[in-house]
Amino acid sequence: MHPLDNPIWESLVSRHARFARGAGTARRFDPEVSVLAGFSGEAEEGLAALAELTAPGETVGVFMRRAPKAAPGWTLVRGGELLQMVRAQGEFPECARELVELGAGDAQDMLALAELAKPGPFSMRTRELGLYLGVREGGRLAAMSGERLKIPGWTEISAVCSHPEHLGRGHAAALMSEVGRRIVARGERPFLHVLPANARALALYERLGFRTRTAFRYALLRRD
Repeated sequence: MHPLDNPIWESLVSRHARFARGAGTARRFDPEVSVLAGFSGEAEEGLAALAELTAPGETVGVFMRRAPKAAPGWTLVRGGELLQMVRAQGEFPECARELVELGAGDAQDMLALAELAKPGPFSMRTRELGLYLGVREGGRLAAMSGERLKIPGWTEISAVCSHPEHLGRGHAAALMSEVGRRIVARGERPFLHVLPANARALALYERLGFRTRTAFRYALLRRD
């Protein structure tokens, strides 16, 4: 089995184990860090184990190879197909613009940008999962990108987003290139996830050398 076949689970039991809650066949990130959760084995058994870690009304996000036949105790908030893309070995282009490393003092701005641009699940402490870089213009956080899931030998590029008033300026490509360059410099390979309907993002990722490896079913589930 390839480690990217179950990336949330593999991250939670390896490089991000310090953020994990749970034991046995299910794990979830601390909710302040991420809504993502993972499990080993079949979806039906995994969701049953995950239910033991989730309070009524809480939501979790999971990636699955197939939709479960039944998910007692859960309500589907939204879901669909999710593409996983990887990049072949090679250097990313050098970034010529000024980028800033984002930290604790930027947390509110990062969360506000994510809520506006909606690059995917993002919580107050998601920035703790890895490096995050941004572009500031006029004091505003205009764009950002960073690292999320981490598996031995692999790091996910995530939260690629720009403020609507700063689109089309090349910020996303510059940020992804620099984040990717640092991943490669550590001897790791970058990967990412994207909705197939997001044509703008897909075109950017393909220009940067990413190619689709596989597809998942993603689901945001609320515990009944």
